[in-house]
Amino acid sequence: MTFSGSRPAGAEGGSVVGTGDFTELLRLSGNGPVTAEAFRVSTSDRALTSTATLQTEATTVLSFQYKDGVLIAGDRRATAGNIIMYDRADKVIELDQDTIIAIAGSPAVAFEMARTLQTSFQYYRRSQLQALSLSAKVRALGKLIKDNLPMTLQGVGAVVPILAARDAHHQPEPSLYFYDALGAQFQAVDFAVSGSGSPASRSVLQWINRWSGEPTVRRDEKQAVQLALQLLDVAAESDSATGGVDRRSHVFPQVKLLTRDGLRSVSVETLRECFTALESAQK
Repeated sequence: MTFSGSRPAGAEGGSVVGTGDFTELLRLSGNGPVTAEAFRVSTSDRALTSTATLQTEATTVLSFQYKDGVLIAGDRRATAGNIIMYDRADKVIELDQDTIIAIAGSPAVAFEMARTLQTSFQYYRRSQLQALSLSAKVRALGKLIKDNLPMTLQGVGAVVPILAARDAHHQPEPSLYFYDALGAQFQAVDFAVSGSGSPASRSVLQWINRWSGEPTVRRDEKQAVQLALQLLDVAAESDSATGGVDRRSHVFPQVKLLTRDGLRSVSVETLRECFTALESAQK
């Protein structure tokens, strides 16, 4: 396979081989997205498929702006119908040192999207000697969701993610984006939620940011982590597919922070301390 071209890049302005577009590289090698025809099935086949199999779903993820940047969190439960398939699913995934995605929907499709983006961002950085821009990262995820439209229309494989990202050189303040099932992208001002438990969390966040007098952007790191735990607990109370906190099994939600200084994870020890403080405050 021949894949060539040149672009000026690097400190010396030299030439770099390749376009930097990993999805274009896949297309030229015969591994592009499949067409809708490949997924089209008859009505009888669709009925048989829906009754014979259950699709695994990742459930609730949320994100909001706090004083130092963006917090993004997700519960750990993956379900198939009324069955809990797994209670330690990783739904908050780092794509690179400045980009993070939280998935809700089909894990099989979402994990493949995350791997494609991780490879794409790395391929561009190494071939063009510079990182992909923030707007290009946002559009890259939207394109993968759009390419997944045939699966979405068939009723399987839908993914509705949340993306938090920053441009370390041109826009160090983190930005928050959410998508619909067709790939449309929207920038969130205060918060974004997705998944089956999102209606309850969205209602609480809407009240906090509009009426409480203490919006999330005024909260420090500890307060933000405690709020994330509370929101996921609220979602778990109203949605059986959303997993809560199981201290006996040491199962805690994933919580990550994206600030001007970069991306980092909140440790299980910190989550346990915050949850204990919340329990003590209720007594």
